[in-house]
Amino acid sequence: MKLVSFSKGATRSFGVWLDDGIVDLGLRVEGRLRSLREVILYEALDKVREMAEGPIDHAADDVQLDKPLSEWGKCFCVGVNYPDRNAEYKDGAEAPKYPSLFVRFPESLTGPGMPILRPPESVQLDYEGEVVLVIGKSGRRIARDRWADHVFGYTAGNEGTIRDWLRHGKFNVTPGKNFAASGALGPWIVPASAMPEGPLSVVTRVNGETRQSDTTDRMIFSFGVILEYISTFCTLEPGDIIFTGTPTGAGARFDPPIWLKAGDEVEVEVSGIGTLHNVIADELIA
Repeated sequence: MKLVSFSKGATRSFGVWLDDGIVDLGLRVEGRLRSLREVILYEALDKVREMAEGPIDHAADDVQLDKPLSEWGKCFCVGVNYPDRNAEYKDGAEAPKYPSLFVRFPESLTGPGMPILRPPESVQLDYEGEVVLVIGKSGRRIARDRWADHVFGYTAGNEGTIRDWLRHGKFNVTPGKNFAASGALGPWIVPASAMPEGPLSVVTRVNGETRQSDTTDRMIFSFGVILEYISTFCTLEPGDIIFTGTPTGAGARFDPPIWLKAGDEVEVEVSGIGTLHNVIADELIA
């Protein structure tokens, strides 16, 4: 099952993506649920499954997919979570003992098929393909072996970064991670029950060239450790999202660095989910 948010003309809705089109849940629930976030919040997945068995309401070509969640309470991102990524920094540092965390705001992420924007303040726009967890059940101090009880589903993310804006201050990561539409989320959410067992592969391609490729069993901090650590200091709530880290091969680590430019096509493919595709565009300033 693939849960989507979408627009058709001026109307925004949400539904289930099928091979031959979309079942429009917004039409069928008559205002009882207004978004995928409310499907998660009110634990309505079983009802969604029932409605998804009906005929399609829209052909796939007649709609524009949006990012599956337009808002959230919290979005955490984990930095340097693959062993080769730590080595890429070439600073001799030991593997980290705890996850490196930062946050992103909703306006910093766009949806599938929509342009990722390079701001006029910098040419150093970079890609970071990642698996993204969508929280479905509230939890504080979650035990690492119970992490799956709190995950509603999975999506893919391009955790785009403006590299030179990460170092304006001693620990100033937030600006470089939150330029408008500098990253992307989607194309849909796959419920945890529909995901394959075992490690997930993460592949990022730029203009058809594979730049990143790894599997989640090699992460320094597993999904369980990540949820345990974050929920120690705050409550994870339904609809919160967690970017779990990107493999080696980001543009900043080439010599010389290879930055994204207008017209570049970036694909993030995650097994069991699918492919998030975006084209880079320069942000226009009025």
